[in-house]
Amino acid sequence: MSEPGRLPIRMLHDRVLVVTEDEHSERRSGGGIVIPATASVGKRLSWARVVATGQHVRQVELDDRVLFDPEDRAEVELGSTAYVLLRERDIHAVAAERVEDGRTGLYL
Repeated sequence: MSEPGRLPIRMLHDRVLVVTEDEHSERRSGGGIVIPATASVGKRLSWARVVATGQHVRQVELDDRVLFDPEDRAEVELGSTAYVLLRERDIHAVAAERVEDGRTGLYL
């Protein structure tokens, strides 16, 4: 029997399963100016929350916020929720309280 809130899935190798954060169709600049979704400003990375990891994942833990390139992703739907499947090496940065000063969590 699985624990409440836990996905009925086991990730393999260096795979990381994440759920993307809500991204609004329009953004606001620091000064409050609305930037429409149609305005592109180069390559934009996305933040997501880790929900499952494979046994060979070393730098990422459950519930970490990770930064990744949304163009290099594979999507999967489990229980009517959309998830993104990544390799650990495709994650650019980790944002977590456990990350100490001087240890950015970058996996290069």
